Amino acid sequence: MAIHQNLLGGPPPTHLPDDPEPRELLASGAAPSEVAAKYPASSLAWAQLADEAFEAGRVVESYAYARTGYHRGLDALRRSGWKGHGPVPFEHEPNRGFLRALHALARAAQAIGEQEEYERCSTFLRDSSPTAANTLG
Repeated sequence: MAIHQNLLGGPPPTHLPDDPEPRELLASGAAPSEVAAKYPASSLAWAQLADEAFEAGRVVESYAYARTGYHRGLDALRRSGWKGHGPVPFEHEPNRGFLRALHALARAAQAIGEQEEYERCSTFLRDSSPTAANTLG
């Protein structure tokens, strides 16, 4: 007999709905800027823009892209019933864009010396998905 209830008493995990078009375009090599323009609600496209900007040394630009992806992800989480806390599993692929944007925001905040934002985002990432925190660094 399987038990399918949360015995810890916390909120259930939030699983964002699948939005395969931006993910497939990015996987096929489309420019993240084109994907973000076509699908501005895609946290994944913004996270990829943030990663590319950070890797190129454009940290402030990375911060801006990451913040956009983070806020788009928060909007999607709230529409999916998230109440401001609880698990957002990295194992559920549609959640990865938000989690990547959150990680990118923490990374860029640290790079520009915004320590409180870095700590807030890092804690939020760990609390949302320990797997994402370990996988993304």
